[in-house]
Amino acid sequence: MEFRVLQYFLAVAREQSISGAAQALHLSQPTLSRQLKEMEEELGKQLFIRSNRKITLTPEGILLRSRAEEIVRLMEKTREEISVPDKAIAGTICIGAGESGSAHFLVRAVQALQKEHPGVHFHIHSGDKATITEQLDQGLMDFGLVFGEVDAFKYEAIPVPYSDRWGVLIRQDSPLAGLEQIRPQDLRGAPLILSRQEMSELKLTPWFGRKSGELNVVATYNLLFYGALMARQGMGYTLCLDGILDTPETSGLCFRPLFPPVEAKMNLIWRKNRPLTQAAELFRDKIEELA
Repeated sequence: MEFRVLQYFLAVAREQSISGAAQALHLSQPTLSRQLKEMEEELGKQLFIRSNRKITLTPEGILLRSRAEEIVRLMEKTREEISVPDKAIAGTICIGAGESGSAHFLVRAVQALQKEHPGVHFHIHSGDKATITEQLDQGLMDFGLVFGEVDAFKYEAIPVPYSDRWGVLIRQDSPLAGLEQIRPQDLRGAPLILSRQEMSELKLTPWFGRKSGELNVVATYNLLFYGALMARQGMGYTLCLDGILDTPETSGLCFRPLFPPVEAKMNLIWRKNRPLTQAAELFRDKIEELA
């Protein structure tokens, strides 16, 4: 399967029309139709459902679109890295970052390096640990800022000099809002809203003093925006890290830390045995300098 044809496929998926994609690609419709037909024959699967109004993707076409987008991003990133002039320090550094107060440290390092090397640009993608490590493994990210245990077999890591404190987002009209700290007995039987990563790693289970199956988990979230929204709607109590979300009086929520305290340590990680660009090496060095 040629890279060029993958780009044709993505254009058709985007335009939902052979004629629209052909115009955008400066190709004739018969040429584009033939290329797509040959792709379907090569894969042995139908990728499009064709109608008079528009073209839609089959389940196999949806999967191919996802993979093709990853391939195109990786090719563009590789082309950019290789084409940088020999003596220039430039390029784009892609960082996946979990929601954390450590983001302030990350941005300080980004700003410091960019002042020294204006040709270096950054793309920061928010996500949880599972998403970030998946993209690191695929080569779509250079670094990841994650909390929790690090797989030392796969990743190099630099500890970030910042600790996040676990607590609970609570509606201001809840009886628990009157407490200064939240103890395990305060949440016994209460509806809980946990992050997807916490559900997979179960770091807070010892704090609760109970097995995970005994907790009343009513929902999970990936990023805190929806966790906070569910808490605001009264669905339950959202466990999260402090410093991610402002909780002014107008928000209807308040944050209360856990007691005994529970802290999360952050690490900047990158794949072992995968060469870094010159710009990425300088960023790693800047992190070590500031840490």
